[in-house]
This record gives sequence, C-alpha cells and structure tokens, in this order.
Amino acid sequence: MKRFHVTTFGCQMNEHDSERMKGMLESLGYAEVPDRADADLILFNTCSIREKADERFTSHLYDARALKRRDPERVIGVGGCWAQSMKEQVFRQFPFVDVAFGPGQVHKLAEFLTSDSLTAQGFFEFEGFTGHLPGKRARDVHAWVQISAGCNMKCSFCIVPTTRGREVSRPFEELVAEVEQLAAEGVREVTLLGQNVNSYGIQLRPQPRKFSELLYAIDAIDGIDRIRYTSPHPAHMTEDVIRAHAELDTVCRHIHLPLQSGSTAILKAMRRTYDRRRYMDRVALIRELVPDCAITTDIIVGFPGETEADFEQTLEVVDEVGYDSAFTFIFSPRRETEAAEMDGMVPHSVKVERMERLVALVQRRAAERAQRFVGREIEVLVEGASRTDETRLRGRSRHNKAVNFEGDASPGEFVRVEINEATSQSLRGVTAQPLTQLFR
Repeated sequence: MKRFHVTTFGCQMNEHDSERMKGMLESLGYAEVPDRADADLILFNTCSIREKADERFTSHLYDARALKRRDPERVIGVGGCWAQSMKEQVFRQFPFVDVAFGPGQVHKLAEFLTSDSLTAQGFFEFEGFTGHLPGKRARDVHAWVQISAGCNMKCSFCIVPTTRGREVSRPFEELVAEVEQLAAEGVREVTLLGQNVNSYGIQLRPQPRKFSELLYAIDAIDGIDRIRYTSPHPAHMTEDVIRAHAELDTVCRHIHLPLQSGSTAILKAMRRTYDRRRYMDRVALIRELVPDCAITTDIIVGFPGETEADFEQTLEVVDEVGYDSAFTFIFSPRRETEAAEMDGMVPHSVKVERMERLVALVQRRAAERAQRFVGREIEVLVEGASRTDETRLRGRSRHNKAVNFEGDASPGEFVRVEINEATSQSLRGVTAQPLTQLFR
C-alpha cells in the first residue's frame, strides 16, 4: 500500500480541499502517514495570499527535495493557490516537483497518479468543485461544505480572483442534499465555505438564490445543531442574512466582517466597494438585531498611501466596534495585483509601529468584550484536550470563542460551561455539565 502525507497552508477552504485530497487518495488505495519522511507521495496544499505564506511553503518544499534525493521514486505534488499563481514557473524553478495543480483541478491528481507514466504535469484550469470529491474529515461531528468557488470582487490587494477564478455557486438542492447526508453520518456542525460566501446564489440559473435561503434550508435539517460560514464580504452582508442570525438558533452568534481599513480613502484605493459609513451601518444593524453577536474582522496595516490620519481612522473604528478578535496583517504586495504597482509604499518600520498600536487596541477591546461571558453558562462543543493544560478540555462556543474548562466530556459532545475567567483570546470555566438535548 502506498503512503501519502499532506501539508496544508492557509485558509479554511484549503483545509476543506485537503480533506477532499485525502479522501480521494484513500479511495485510490493510499494510506495517510503522519511523518513526511515515510510517505511515497508528498503533497502540499498551498496559500499565496501573503508573502510569508510563500516563504513558509518553499522551506517545506526544499525539505521534500532532500527526501526525494534519498528516494527518487518518491512523488512530490503541489496544489492550491501558490501553484496556480506560479503555473508558468513552478517546474522551471522547482524541477523536482512531479505534479502541480490549481484549486479547481484537485481531481486531476487522481488522473496523474493512475496514469501509465508519471512525467511532470501541471493542471491549472478552473473547473469543478472539490466538494464533489470523497472526503476524509478531521473531526467526526464537524464538516466543511464548499458552497461556491472563486470571487468576482476586484480588491486591489488580493490575488484570489487570479488563483481561484470567477465566482461559481453550487446548486442549491445539491448542497441541501450534501448536508442531509452529513447529518445522517453524525455531523452536528457545518461551516459553509466560499471566497465571498454571502454572495452565494446570485448568479445561479435558472433560479437565483440568496445566501439567507440556504441558511434557512440547512437550519431545517434534523441533526444539524450549528451553522458557521466564512468568509463574507461587507457589501453582501444584507439584512436578511443578519436576521438569520437572530431567528435561527443553529446559525452561530458570530459574524466575521472584514474591515481592512477604517479610512474611506484607503478603502477606495483597495476597491472594497463600501466606505466607512456603510461598514458602520452594517455593524449597527448587527448590534440591533443580534445584540450578543461576536464580531471579528481582518485589518491591513500600511496599505500604499496610508497616512497617519488614515491609520488613526482605523483605530477609531476598532475602538468604536469593539471586535471580539481581529486578524491583523502588514501589507505585502502580491504579484499580479494592482496594489503591487501603487505609489506611496509605507516604510516597513512605520508599518511595524502601526501594527503594534493596532494589536494593543484590538486586544484591549477584545478583553473588555469578553468580560460579558464571565458568570454565564454557555454551550460548548468539545474538541479535545486543552493545548495549554492537559488536565482541562477545550471547545468552542457559538460565539466562536475558544473555551478551556474542567470536566468529563468526549470530543463531539455538547456541554454547558460556567465561565469564570475571560481574556482577549479565550474563556475558562470551572465545571462542565453534559447536555442531553440542545435548546433550539
């Protein structure tokens, strides 16, 4: 039996795609091994959203080259966004790679491995969904569900439209059937995935659909207790989607609302299609309809042309919103993006200094927001042992907060945890009681 090892970089969509790669490989008779050195097939599912992701991946790739030198029959495959963005150079720059494929060509890996001659090949067309492939879930009670692929937005800093193509939505009925099957297999929490997940269905034919329709349809499926989704765009965070959070118990009380910048001038340069006022209107509607909702975000520091006044406006929004957490990034130019060619690049030292100020404010406001959970009992889906204290368990709340707690429970169980401590990063509880049923 041949053995494989997969290393995954980047977003939740890549995690989903890697699960599909693993399921497909096992259907071909391969067995997964935990150590790359023991694998006959070494696979990388790559990210290219930021420069550091490229650097991390290439260091791993050279490690695989050393293994291949010891065993020339070993096969090295590179998939994902980096492979797509480097399709013209990948075999020239890394001649030891045997197969490369973009996110829309994962299924071609099987075709390559079952061919008579394993000569180096690349597959980079945008076709098909990895959601159609057999999967191997990392957790029995949780599943990723790919509802769309690609993106039609044209953010000036983003390489995703280049690496994943134009947006295409999967048929509505097909998705409902997939989640029904997952529920029958014991899945209790699903995360819906798309590069612009809440624009789902707009271009479906002959009948366009709304993302909120999909949320209501999945809510009606017996056995599904939690629905999450990522990654949305503020321009498509419509009132009907926000109301779904208020009206459907299964839809988690957490909305990721990427800000990127608090400056309308910078948002325009980013081509984000909303301004600061529109963004804050969305926040106000969330707070009105779902008062206890956790709001998280993405912020880029040091976008070309960002002045101190622009950055101060970002700090103002962060302070006003009070995010439960934020992913913060220093701008790095991506090939084949408009922002890479812009004037007004911000010095690195300035970007670092601004990042430090931003992170300090994010953490302070997140810690303040987290105090609302102290003294409350909240529902937690158990994931396993705590990463920092093996005597405790960890899980996640409906607000997408990590919870470490004492008690007896197994992964996949729901428990109620009494919270006695809260930080910007996580919550801690003193007791855990199993839930015999969920209050929906």
